[in-house]
Order: sequence, then C-alpha cells, then structure tokens
Amino acid sequence: MKKSIYSLVLSDSVVKKVDELAYQLHTSRSNVINQVLAEHFSCVTPEMRMQAIFSEMESLVEHFRIPEQTSAHVFAVQSQLNYRYKPTVQYFVELYRNPKTHEIGKLKVQLRTQNQKLLLLLEQFFELWILLEQKYLQINAKYDLTSGKLERTLQNPDVDELEFGKLLNAYVQRFDNCMKVWFAEESPEELENIFQKELQHTQKFI
Repeated sequence: MKKSIYSLVLSDSVVKKVDELAYQLHTSRSNVINQVLAEHFSCVTPEMRMQAIFSEMESLVEHFRIPEQTSAHVFAVQSQLNYRYKPTVQYFVELYRNPKTHEIGKLKVQLRTQNQKLLLLLEQFFELWILLEQKYLQINAKYDLTSGKLERTLQNPDVDELEFGKLLNAYVQRFDNCMKVWFAEESPEELENIFQKELQHTQKFI
C-alpha cells in the first residue's frame, strides 16, 4: 500500500490519545492514525494483515512461552532446550511491510550463551538444517548464519492471513522439534529421519 506525506491539523487531546495508543502498540503516531482511518473506511493495511497473521500464530502456540511483544512487525516466542541449565531459544518472525517479490519476511532463531560446546552444537544443527531444507524443499530461501543465531528468509505462499499464520506456527514448531531431537541424539541420521517425518504433514513451504 503506497504512502504519502500529508499535513493534518489535530486537537492536542486527540494527539495525546493517539500517542498513548501508539505506545501501547509499539508503533508510530502515523501508523495509529492510518489504522484508525483504514478501519473506519474498511481498508486493509499491511499492519492489519500482520496482526491477523500474528494473532492466528498466537492462538495456535503450544509448548512455547510468549514474551511481551515489542514490535507490530515481529512476533516472538521462546522455548527451552533440555540441555544442562535449560537455555532459552528465541524465535522472531518478522514480516515486511512492503514484501519483496518472493520474500515476505524472515525468521530469526537466537540463543545467547557463552558456553562454547553449546554454541558448537547449535551451529552444527543450523548447518544440518540448512542442508536438509536445500535437499528436500523446493524453495529459494536465503540463510545468514552467525554465532548463536540463524536468519532465514520466508517465502510468500500466496495464502490468506489465517492459513499463513498456521504455516508459520507449524514451521517454528517443526524447527523446535528437530532442534530438541538434535540436542538429545546428536545424530545427523536421526535428525534427517525426523525432518522427513515432519515434512509428511506439510502442504506448503515458506
């Protein structure tokens, strides 16, 4: 949806309420005004689409902790690994306001730790995951792997908001399941077996 700059004259009391709502929603004053007017005139904004997707994800979340959300463009969940002091893995699904041709957003998986063995196991899992996706999925995802963090682009599956929310939730759950198998078994063969089984329940890829 194209945006342009307009000058508006608003009363101070209205602006105060707008700013309060913008703070609660972790967004800007302009976005709040845009959304309020869009709802009034029955227009669908990118922010409204994102909210519908994230709301569907939240309704389907199981076995994850949902922290306080700090951005209207990002949905975050957390999971614990069954490894020594049970470190927390964080998942961030970021959707672009203006999607590119084949990219609608990205997934960031992150674990903050100074434990070198844990970081090595995590890096090995990330590398194996990338290889498995490239072997079994017909997609052109881009990957960025750094210490303790993996970023992966998300493809546009051309479905409605509710279905996309289901696909995103299923992907994060599948990723988390496979990661926990890896830390329990540390076996590339077992990881590939679980990956293949998980794919049997997948209709579309993102």
